[in-house]
Amino acid sequence: MNVVILAAGKGKRMNSFLPKVLQRLGNKPMLEWVLDSAETLLQGQSPVVVIGHGAEQVREYFADRPVKFALQAEQKGTAHAVAQAIPSLENNESVLVLYGDVPLISPATLEEFSKQAGDEVGLLTVELDNPTGYGRILRDETGEVIGIVEEKDASDEQRKIKEVNTGIMIIPGDKIKGWLSQVGCTNKQSEYYLTDLIGFAAKEGVKIHTLKTKDHWEVEGVNDKTQLQRLERALQRKQAAKLMAQGVGLADAERIDIRGSLTCGKDVFIDVGCVFEGDVVLEDNVRIGPYSVIRSTKICADTVVDAFSHFDKAVVGESAKIGPFARLRPGAELSEEVHVGNFVEIKKSVIGKGSKVNHLSYIGDCDMGSNVNIGAGTITCNYDGVNKFRTVIEDDCFIGSDTQLVAPVTVHKHSTVGAGATVTRDVPEDCLFVRRAKPVTIPGWPRPTKK
Repeated sequence: MNVVILAAGKGKRMNSFLPKVLQRLGNKPMLEWVLDSAETLLQGQSPVVVIGHGAEQVREYFADRPVKFALQAEQKGTAHAVAQAIPSLENNESVLVLYGDVPLISPATLEEFSKQAGDEVGLLTVELDNPTGYGRILRDETGEVIGIVEEKDASDEQRKIKEVNTGIMIIPGDKIKGWLSQVGCTNKQSEYYLTDLIGFAAKEGVKIHTLKTKDHWEVEGVNDKTQLQRLERALQRKQAAKLMAQGVGLADAERIDIRGSLTCGKDVFIDVGCVFEGDVVLEDNVRIGPYSVIRSTKICADTVVDAFSHFDKAVVGESAKIGPFARLRPGAELSEEVHVGNFVEIKKSVIGKGSKVNHLSYIGDCDMGSNVNIGAGTITCNYDGVNKFRTVIEDDCFIGSDTQLVAPVTVHKHSTVGAGATVTRDVPEDCLFVRRAKPVTIPGWPRPTKK
């Protein structure tokens, strides 16, 4: 099947520098959602995306994706847009027409739709309590579709019809060129409507198969930020329902945001206000505290993450306890039974089994062994202003509070560093390292004043 996606609109009501189809839903452009849904029907073929406003921005964003582009230099209606794509089609198979600003159409709906239409005409419809703004589906006394009338051209009686056109249709490949050539623009908008093709099919006796969608948000278009936000919530509710069906516990299904993929094991619990981005894996019995942000991270079984923790491209081992207010930056790899407490930041570091960094510390570019205790306020000083260096803390070490470890430096196993030390040379095994200046009292020392 050929797939043509109309994506030439400006999206003036978005009030944005971005083309409408690059506006984000679930943290990816609306057009990307449509391309992903259509993939199962393409079987190796490239979809044709009709672009216009912001054409170069759209081309650039999807430069690494197998997409063909057709330019609609002037926006003269949907039939005119599809006509621009015809020279780029690879064969005479049927043409599925989709829209870059109708992002939540599902792969399952498209598969059912394509099977039902076969080699004939397919028309996706939806029934709305308030059909204002949509083209109405016209049927004869036997229930067969005989045409579509746009609201601006509809009579008062036709406007009472609640079954409306979604714009998504399938047109036989051997008919589409001829029908497009017959489309005129004698309507109030002076545009070439793709919906005219349905009338041509009815006149020629070509069977028109209709599929009525159950969820109206699947076929809802986006023209402004209010509609975009409405679809965002619909998307999040759908993803939350899927998680709960798999056994995930949510404190509030209305207060979770999944902006990528979230894979959960059994008995996972997620508190309110959490955001998941990229590819996130939560294994069995993981608990995520409120208002945490987890991005492209794997959290192993039986781990507890307390409130307001932020993870980015990290790995957390089993039975760890993290937070509250902890930050794991890219390259943080925590083994099992690790404790990372409040206001601790870990970056590009490996933390061994059972080690603890519980308070107000920065651990960067560090290789830490097992059963290490890091006192409050400890810093691995990994940057000299030009280069980064690593700190090594071996097994069973105790680092006192307010310690600075100036890399490159190694604290060998079973050693203790006294509080307040600045460690600039390696510490041998099984020893106590203490560095404290002799106390000095300066009488009459003037306190600095503001100049």
